[in-house]
Amino acid sequence: MKRSPRSVPRRSLAAAVVAAGLLGLLTAVPQTAAPSTVPAAATENTATVFYYTKTRNWSAYDLHYAPEGGAWTTVPGVRMEAACTDWVKRTVNLGSATGLAATFNDGSGTWDNNAGKNYALGTGDIAVRDGVVAHSDPCAGTGPDPSPSPTDTRTASVYYSTTTVGWSTVNIHFQPTGGSWTAVPGVGMEAACTGWVKRSVDLGTATSMQAAFNNGNGVWDNNNGGNYTIPAGVSTVKDKAVTADAADPCATEPANTEAPTAPSRVHADADGVSTVLTWDPSTDDRGVVRYQVTRTGGTRGTTVTDVGSTVHSDTNLEERTAYSYTVKAVDAAGNVSAASAAATVTTGDRPATPATGKPLGTDPRKDPIYFVLTARFDDGDSTNNRGGSQHVKSGNAANNDPMFRGDFKGLVDKLDYIKGLGFSAIWITPVVLNRSDYDYHGYHGYDFYKVDGRLESAGASYQDLIDAAHAKGMKIYQDVVYNHSSRWGAKGLFTPTVHGVRDDQWSWYYDEKNEGFEYDGVTVEPKSGKSYYNGDLWSTAEPSGNTCLDWGKPTGGTSAEGYKLYNCQWPSPTSGMFPKTYYHNCWLGNWEGEDSRSCWLHEDLADFDTESTPVQNYLIGAYDKYIDMGVDGFRIDTAVHIPRTTWNRRFLPAIQERVTSRFGAGAAKNFFVFGEVGAFVNDKWNRGSVNHSAQFFTWKERKEYDADDTRAALEMYDYEERLGTGSQPTSTNAFLDGNTYHTPDHSRFSGMNVIDMRMHMNFGDAGNAYNNGKDSDDSYNDATYNVVYVDSHDYGPNKSGERYAGGTDAWAENMSLMWTFRGIPTLYYGSEIEFQAGRKIDCGPSCPLASTGRAYYGDHLAGTVEASDFGKVSSATGEVADTLGKPLVKHLQRLNEIRRAVPALQTGQYSTEGISGSMAYKRRYTDAASGIDSFALVTVTGAADYTGIPNGTYKDAVTGDTRVVSDGRLSVAAPGKGNLRVYVLDLGGRNAAPGKIGAAGPYLK
Repeated sequence: MKRSPRSVPRRSLAAAVVAAGLLGLLTAVPQTAAPSTVPAAATENTATVFYYTKTRNWSAYDLHYAPEGGAWTTVPGVRMEAACTDWVKRTVNLGSATGLAATFNDGSGTWDNNAGKNYALGTGDIAVRDGVVAHSDPCAGTGPDPSPSPTDTRTASVYYSTTTVGWSTVNIHFQPTGGSWTAVPGVGMEAACTGWVKRSVDLGTATSMQAAFNNGNGVWDNNNGGNYTIPAGVSTVKDKAVTADAADPCATEPANTEAPTAPSRVHADADGVSTVLTWDPSTDDRGVVRYQVTRTGGTRGTTVTDVGSTVHSDTNLEERTAYSYTVKAVDAAGNVSAASAAATVTTGDRPATPATGKPLGTDPRKDPIYFVLTARFDDGDSTNNRGGSQHVKSGNAANNDPMFRGDFKGLVDKLDYIKGLGFSAIWITPVVLNRSDYDYHGYHGYDFYKVDGRLESAGASYQDLIDAAHAKGMKIYQDVVYNHSSRWGAKGLFTPTVHGVRDDQWSWYYDEKNEGFEYDGVTVEPKSGKSYYNGDLWSTAEPSGNTCLDWGKPTGGTSAEGYKLYNCQWPSPTSGMFPKTYYHNCWLGNWEGEDSRSCWLHEDLADFDTESTPVQNYLIGAYDKYIDMGVDGFRIDTAVHIPRTTWNRRFLPAIQERVTSRFGAGAAKNFFVFGEVGAFVNDKWNRGSVNHSAQFFTWKERKEYDADDTRAALEMYDYEERLGTGSQPTSTNAFLDGNTYHTPDHSRFSGMNVIDMRMHMNFGDAGNAYNNGKDSDDSYNDATYNVVYVDSHDYGPNKSGERYAGGTDAWAENMSLMWTFRGIPTLYYGSEIEFQAGRKIDCGPSCPLASTGRAYYGDHLAGTVEASDFGKVSSATGEVADTLGKPLVKHLQRLNEIRRAVPALQTGQYSTEGISGSMAYKRRYTDAASGIDSFALVTVTGAADYTGIPNGTYKDAVTGDTRVVSDGRLSVAAPGKGNLRVYVLDLGGRNAAPGKIGAAGPYLK
């Protein structure tokens, strides 16, 4: 999915964001010089800026500013100091300026830049709280005496956590504000309790100090080079976060006797003899760890089930039977809440036949992939078409082209078209119920447990599609999203109470409340006449239980239409609208920084806290449903935005366990998981950051981390970044040993394969893609599983925003490489006829879909088509017959025939040893158990010379040319642009060379 970065303040901040990185524990002695700026004298023109910290929870606060007409400070700006509880401040000299522009940050790449507009501040005392500016001193009468007498003294009692650093000796090196630093290494800290040391420091008249910590042997924690600001009073320093006015971490914690609140809004839906129960989460002072679901009814008596999330699926119930469910919450101390109000439901009839889904379970490398946006491929049922709120504005209405147009019925109807091209796997966009103003693509998930009704039809459910594809020997790879939900939240986990104020200006957008209506994407709500109803998200008064700060207060800004904006009008991670229990509460600032894994990408993509157990359970439970339906694999969207530790600890094992339990270990081994790790650069390692590189996610962890997933993610990030690119694991799994295939070692494989982003970025021409691809192959666990494509629904090569337009000859050359080099060739729908070549891939609702790379393809598929085998069409009529006659279609069909007939091209390792040629390589696959031994020499476009190869008879699969090699040498003339030669060693028996495969075409001849 394409990344849409938020605005950042001016050029200086942009530069800082690129440069910022988490360096962990530094070995250099921290800076001990006095601050470069000091508070201005009272007679000067100054501004004292106060900043509210309670909703930020940063470990440090910097003010980055520019006096009116002046230059900006150097990023990250100047450090702010403690003012009073929940506030920091900084006084700056404005010279002759009457105000300043300002932003705030934590010194490590996380910014508050007023949603990209910067703050406009005046002079005097200025308070900035959650985006609201006031001219006042918030600490007046509450903070310390601004002018303490010389006899006043203060003490800072500092507790430092040793859990992360593991030091046996800890020193604190400090400087009271306005004073001098201690001599290196500082003063020793004493043991306080397990995992903590402490030291009390006399600050004199100062109200805070700068500090760093070390182990006495040159290893430092200096807050990533920024030092720690520690106020007077009791503070704790743990995992680079300072907590002021902290409780004594060594004090005995009182017994937890408070029970959680009872779960609310328990709701049950029946589907045949299964029910799905959902409820709103309970609250607890220490946290809820599980729920107890009690079911009564039927002849089997009462059952009690422990559930880790707020969704429970109950299956195999009795037909036409009433059931009642209540839910209790349980906290870590074992306290149990009162029971919820009961939810009742009556089951229906048992389905006539059980779901038939079962993955095909074969090696995924054998199956070329055809990638479709289901809603834009083929319209088999017009009754489920929906245009949404942007239908007219986008221009789609003028084209009679609703965004949700294609569906599963259309896909089922055209499976023979895809099979006739030669593809045996189909990657489809997400199927879960979406909710957004423009959600046809599927990446705005709302109900992860429900298939979007705009894709299904009578007789063409998602299960029907899976079964129909399997009946033709074709796999279904489902696109899945773990990173985020829609801005409407995730039904069954958390949905926001309200998004905004409904007034006369906004009445066109926020619908009238209908208590009895639930959004499903299809059903038209009778009051509004809309299927995209949003009456559950507006209010004229602040709703009960609202958590969004300053709800309903005007922001001073206006929407694109010129309407007044209120606080909480639109989703924001920093507003308190989305609770920390389920969602991250920050905006992403640095795409190659740690925050890229723990902050929101966009306001429409509410970022799950994937390290939260309830979120993990919700997502695992949802995707178990689709595994049970028999899908053959998952394409994982935005995989890079979730820490590798979370994938390796939670989600990937859960996938394996579910497939194994349902279909056996063999099916689990071949259940294909491939992630989108969006590294849109030509580097082997994405800007030098291993944590943001595709190959990094194919490996297991190398050491143990904290049991807490959030802390483990940070520990792993720091550990691997410090090791750097030169200390990452390597593999020979993709490479031949001379001419010999060797059994690959997958013992360190994480369970996730990846899209080959480096080849994708370099497919401006095939040679660049080839050379860049093989340059990275030693850093993947096994590059023969890489998914390889030229362009997609997000980008063309070199991060182009247009569908590939290199021309037919270049497309043919790209395909010849993809179908014979290592990896799994993948084609975006329509590329077989250069569909929408050069068109902008996506422009949202600002232009009609018909003018983009996501245009409707069904017009090219009208008519009938029947495939007799992969790559073979027995009959076709109408427009689809013309489509199948295009030159690249013929090229694809023959490439698929050749690849399917030569095992070395599907699952073989490769080598370029002893070979000259621009795109020339040898491949081999050997399997003693089945008796397969396949060896092939390949050259694409150019001439090649092969030396040191096995002697014997070689037959070209393209021309049928036969060569006898007796001296280990074979020379091949250049076949021409887009053409290739595949000389297969004739080993006799089942490993006999096939000779010429298929008929000569426009390129393979």
